[in-house]
Amino acid sequence: MRVAVLSAGSWGTTFAAVLADAGNDVVLHGRRGEIVDAINTRHENPAYLHGIELPAALRATIDVAEALEGAEYVVVSIPAQSLRGNLAAWAPHIGPHTVVVSLMKGIETHSGLRMSEVITEVTGIPAERVAVISGPNLAREIATRHPAASVIACPDEIAAKALQDACHTPYFRPYTTTDVVGCELGGAVKNVIALAVGLGTGMGLGDNAQALLITRGLAETARLGERLGGDPFTFSGLARAGDLYATCSSPLSRNRTFGEHLGRGLSVAKATAATSQTAEGVKSCRAILDLAHRHSVEMPITEVVAAVIDGTTTVHDAAAALMSRTPKAER
Repeated sequence: MRVAVLSAGSWGTTFAAVLADAGNDVVLHGRRGEIVDAINTRHENPAYLHGIELPAALRATIDVAEALEGAEYVVVSIPAQSLRGNLAAWAPHIGPHTVVVSLMKGIETHSGLRMSEVITEVTGIPAERVAVISGPNLAREIATRHPAASVIACPDEIAAKALQDACHTPYFRPYTTTDVVGCELGGAVKNVIALAVGLGTGMGLGDNAQALLITRGLAETARLGERLGGDPFTFSGLARAGDLYATCSSPLSRNRTFGEHLGRGLSVAKATAATSQTAEGVKSCRAILDLAHRHSVEMPITEVVAAVIDGTTTVHDAAAALMSRTPKAER
């Protein structure tokens, strides 16, 4: 397959490497000339995957039109809130039969749309040609060829199976589903729950609190997902429970790390600087909460995280608010 990957951050570069290892002709688009040069000459992305050797067959370019020329698949891996503007500029270069693949895990702030919905709205590409990849995908582990799995969600099962074949390697095992809603919501909300887990960790609240947040975070994600038409099974699989566990428990997780900075007393601005890469949950938490309110779904963990990010409550008051909620049956 001829594949274009946009852009050369940690996950985009890693998935481009997976595709190259699977035997595809892959061109990675990067904005920074020094990163593009390093990928082409030293087979390394020094800014995001320092010290990890990339496949020699992987090519990079700063020219987005060159990357997109003839591509059968276009894989998009950029911050969620910048998708609409970038995609409007890229759309004229995307072929009429190209499948667009989203690696992004966020909700657009002003519209409440999932990333696949933004793609179809901006490009006019039908939903059947838009796929989503989600799962426990800590980029650096996969880049070093540690075993991992993921879920490819697409309304068209044939397109999902073709993409599955295109990215299946000895170390990366993709599964397929038609539940795009469940996969995208799972990927977006888990970032918010990871922020909460990081907050608790930074405050020194212990492992019981971490387990509480992960488990109840899974419950509130499932409530929203089912209300929006997601398959309940998805929320116990790789795209939700698996992704949630990895993001909440690993020091490689940007969102958990960001939450830890907040829990230790840093401001949002200082935590942003300290994390250095995009923590999608920071921008998406309010959009997810607004989506929940529109559909009358209760999401208490998301609510307190959004309040901390907005500065309307402190981290200590957030923990107290969750623990003082009215007791109720677990289900």
